[in-house]
Amino acid sequence: MITTQYKITLPSDYDMNIIKDRVRNNGHKTDGFDDLIFKLYLITEKGEHHNLQNSYCPLYLWKNYNGLNKFLFEGYYDNILSSFGWQQVQVGIPLMDPPGNIKPYKYVLHVHDRIQPQGSLRQTKEEIIKKISQFQHAEYILTYNPDKWEYDVFYLFSEISNIIEEKHGVVYTILHISQGN
Repeated sequence: MITTQYKITLPSDYDMNIIKDRVRNNGHKTDGFDDLIFKLYLITEKGEHHNLQNSYCPLYLWKNYNGLNKFLFEGYYDNILSSFGWQQVQVGIPLMDPPGNIKPYKYVLHVHDRIQPQGSLRQTKEEIIKKISQFQHAEYILTYNPDKWEYDVFYLFSEISNIIEEKHGVVYTILHISQGN
């Protein structure tokens, strides 16, 4: 499995209804996409949930590289390029199995941290799992990137009231969830 995410920062006065309409009209196009486990259409809105900026930041979980390669190199990603320009696509490797049913979730809390240099990585997975916050009524996706030695936790919530203030996190609203075949 592979996760990918691109983060498109939008101007502070950007009308986020443009993104909401875009997702409402086009989100279904990734439903059933080859080798896609899911795509979360995520946004932040300046001033909501303590966010400092507007952004559009879809998160994908792929079964393998085939679907990702098809998406990037067979024209599907060109819509992003033509609308928002060249974007860096962040890649992560799941550290554990993702939740099975993501349909009930409406919000994502994203927490990012580093894996510090060390002499052995044998206990690192367990140390990360112990270190991350546990929330009642939430599941999470835990990924890492060994190129940068960083990890990301994407907590899934059905209600915003279940998100306890997290100093270092970003709260996203899920506009649509696509699931692959």
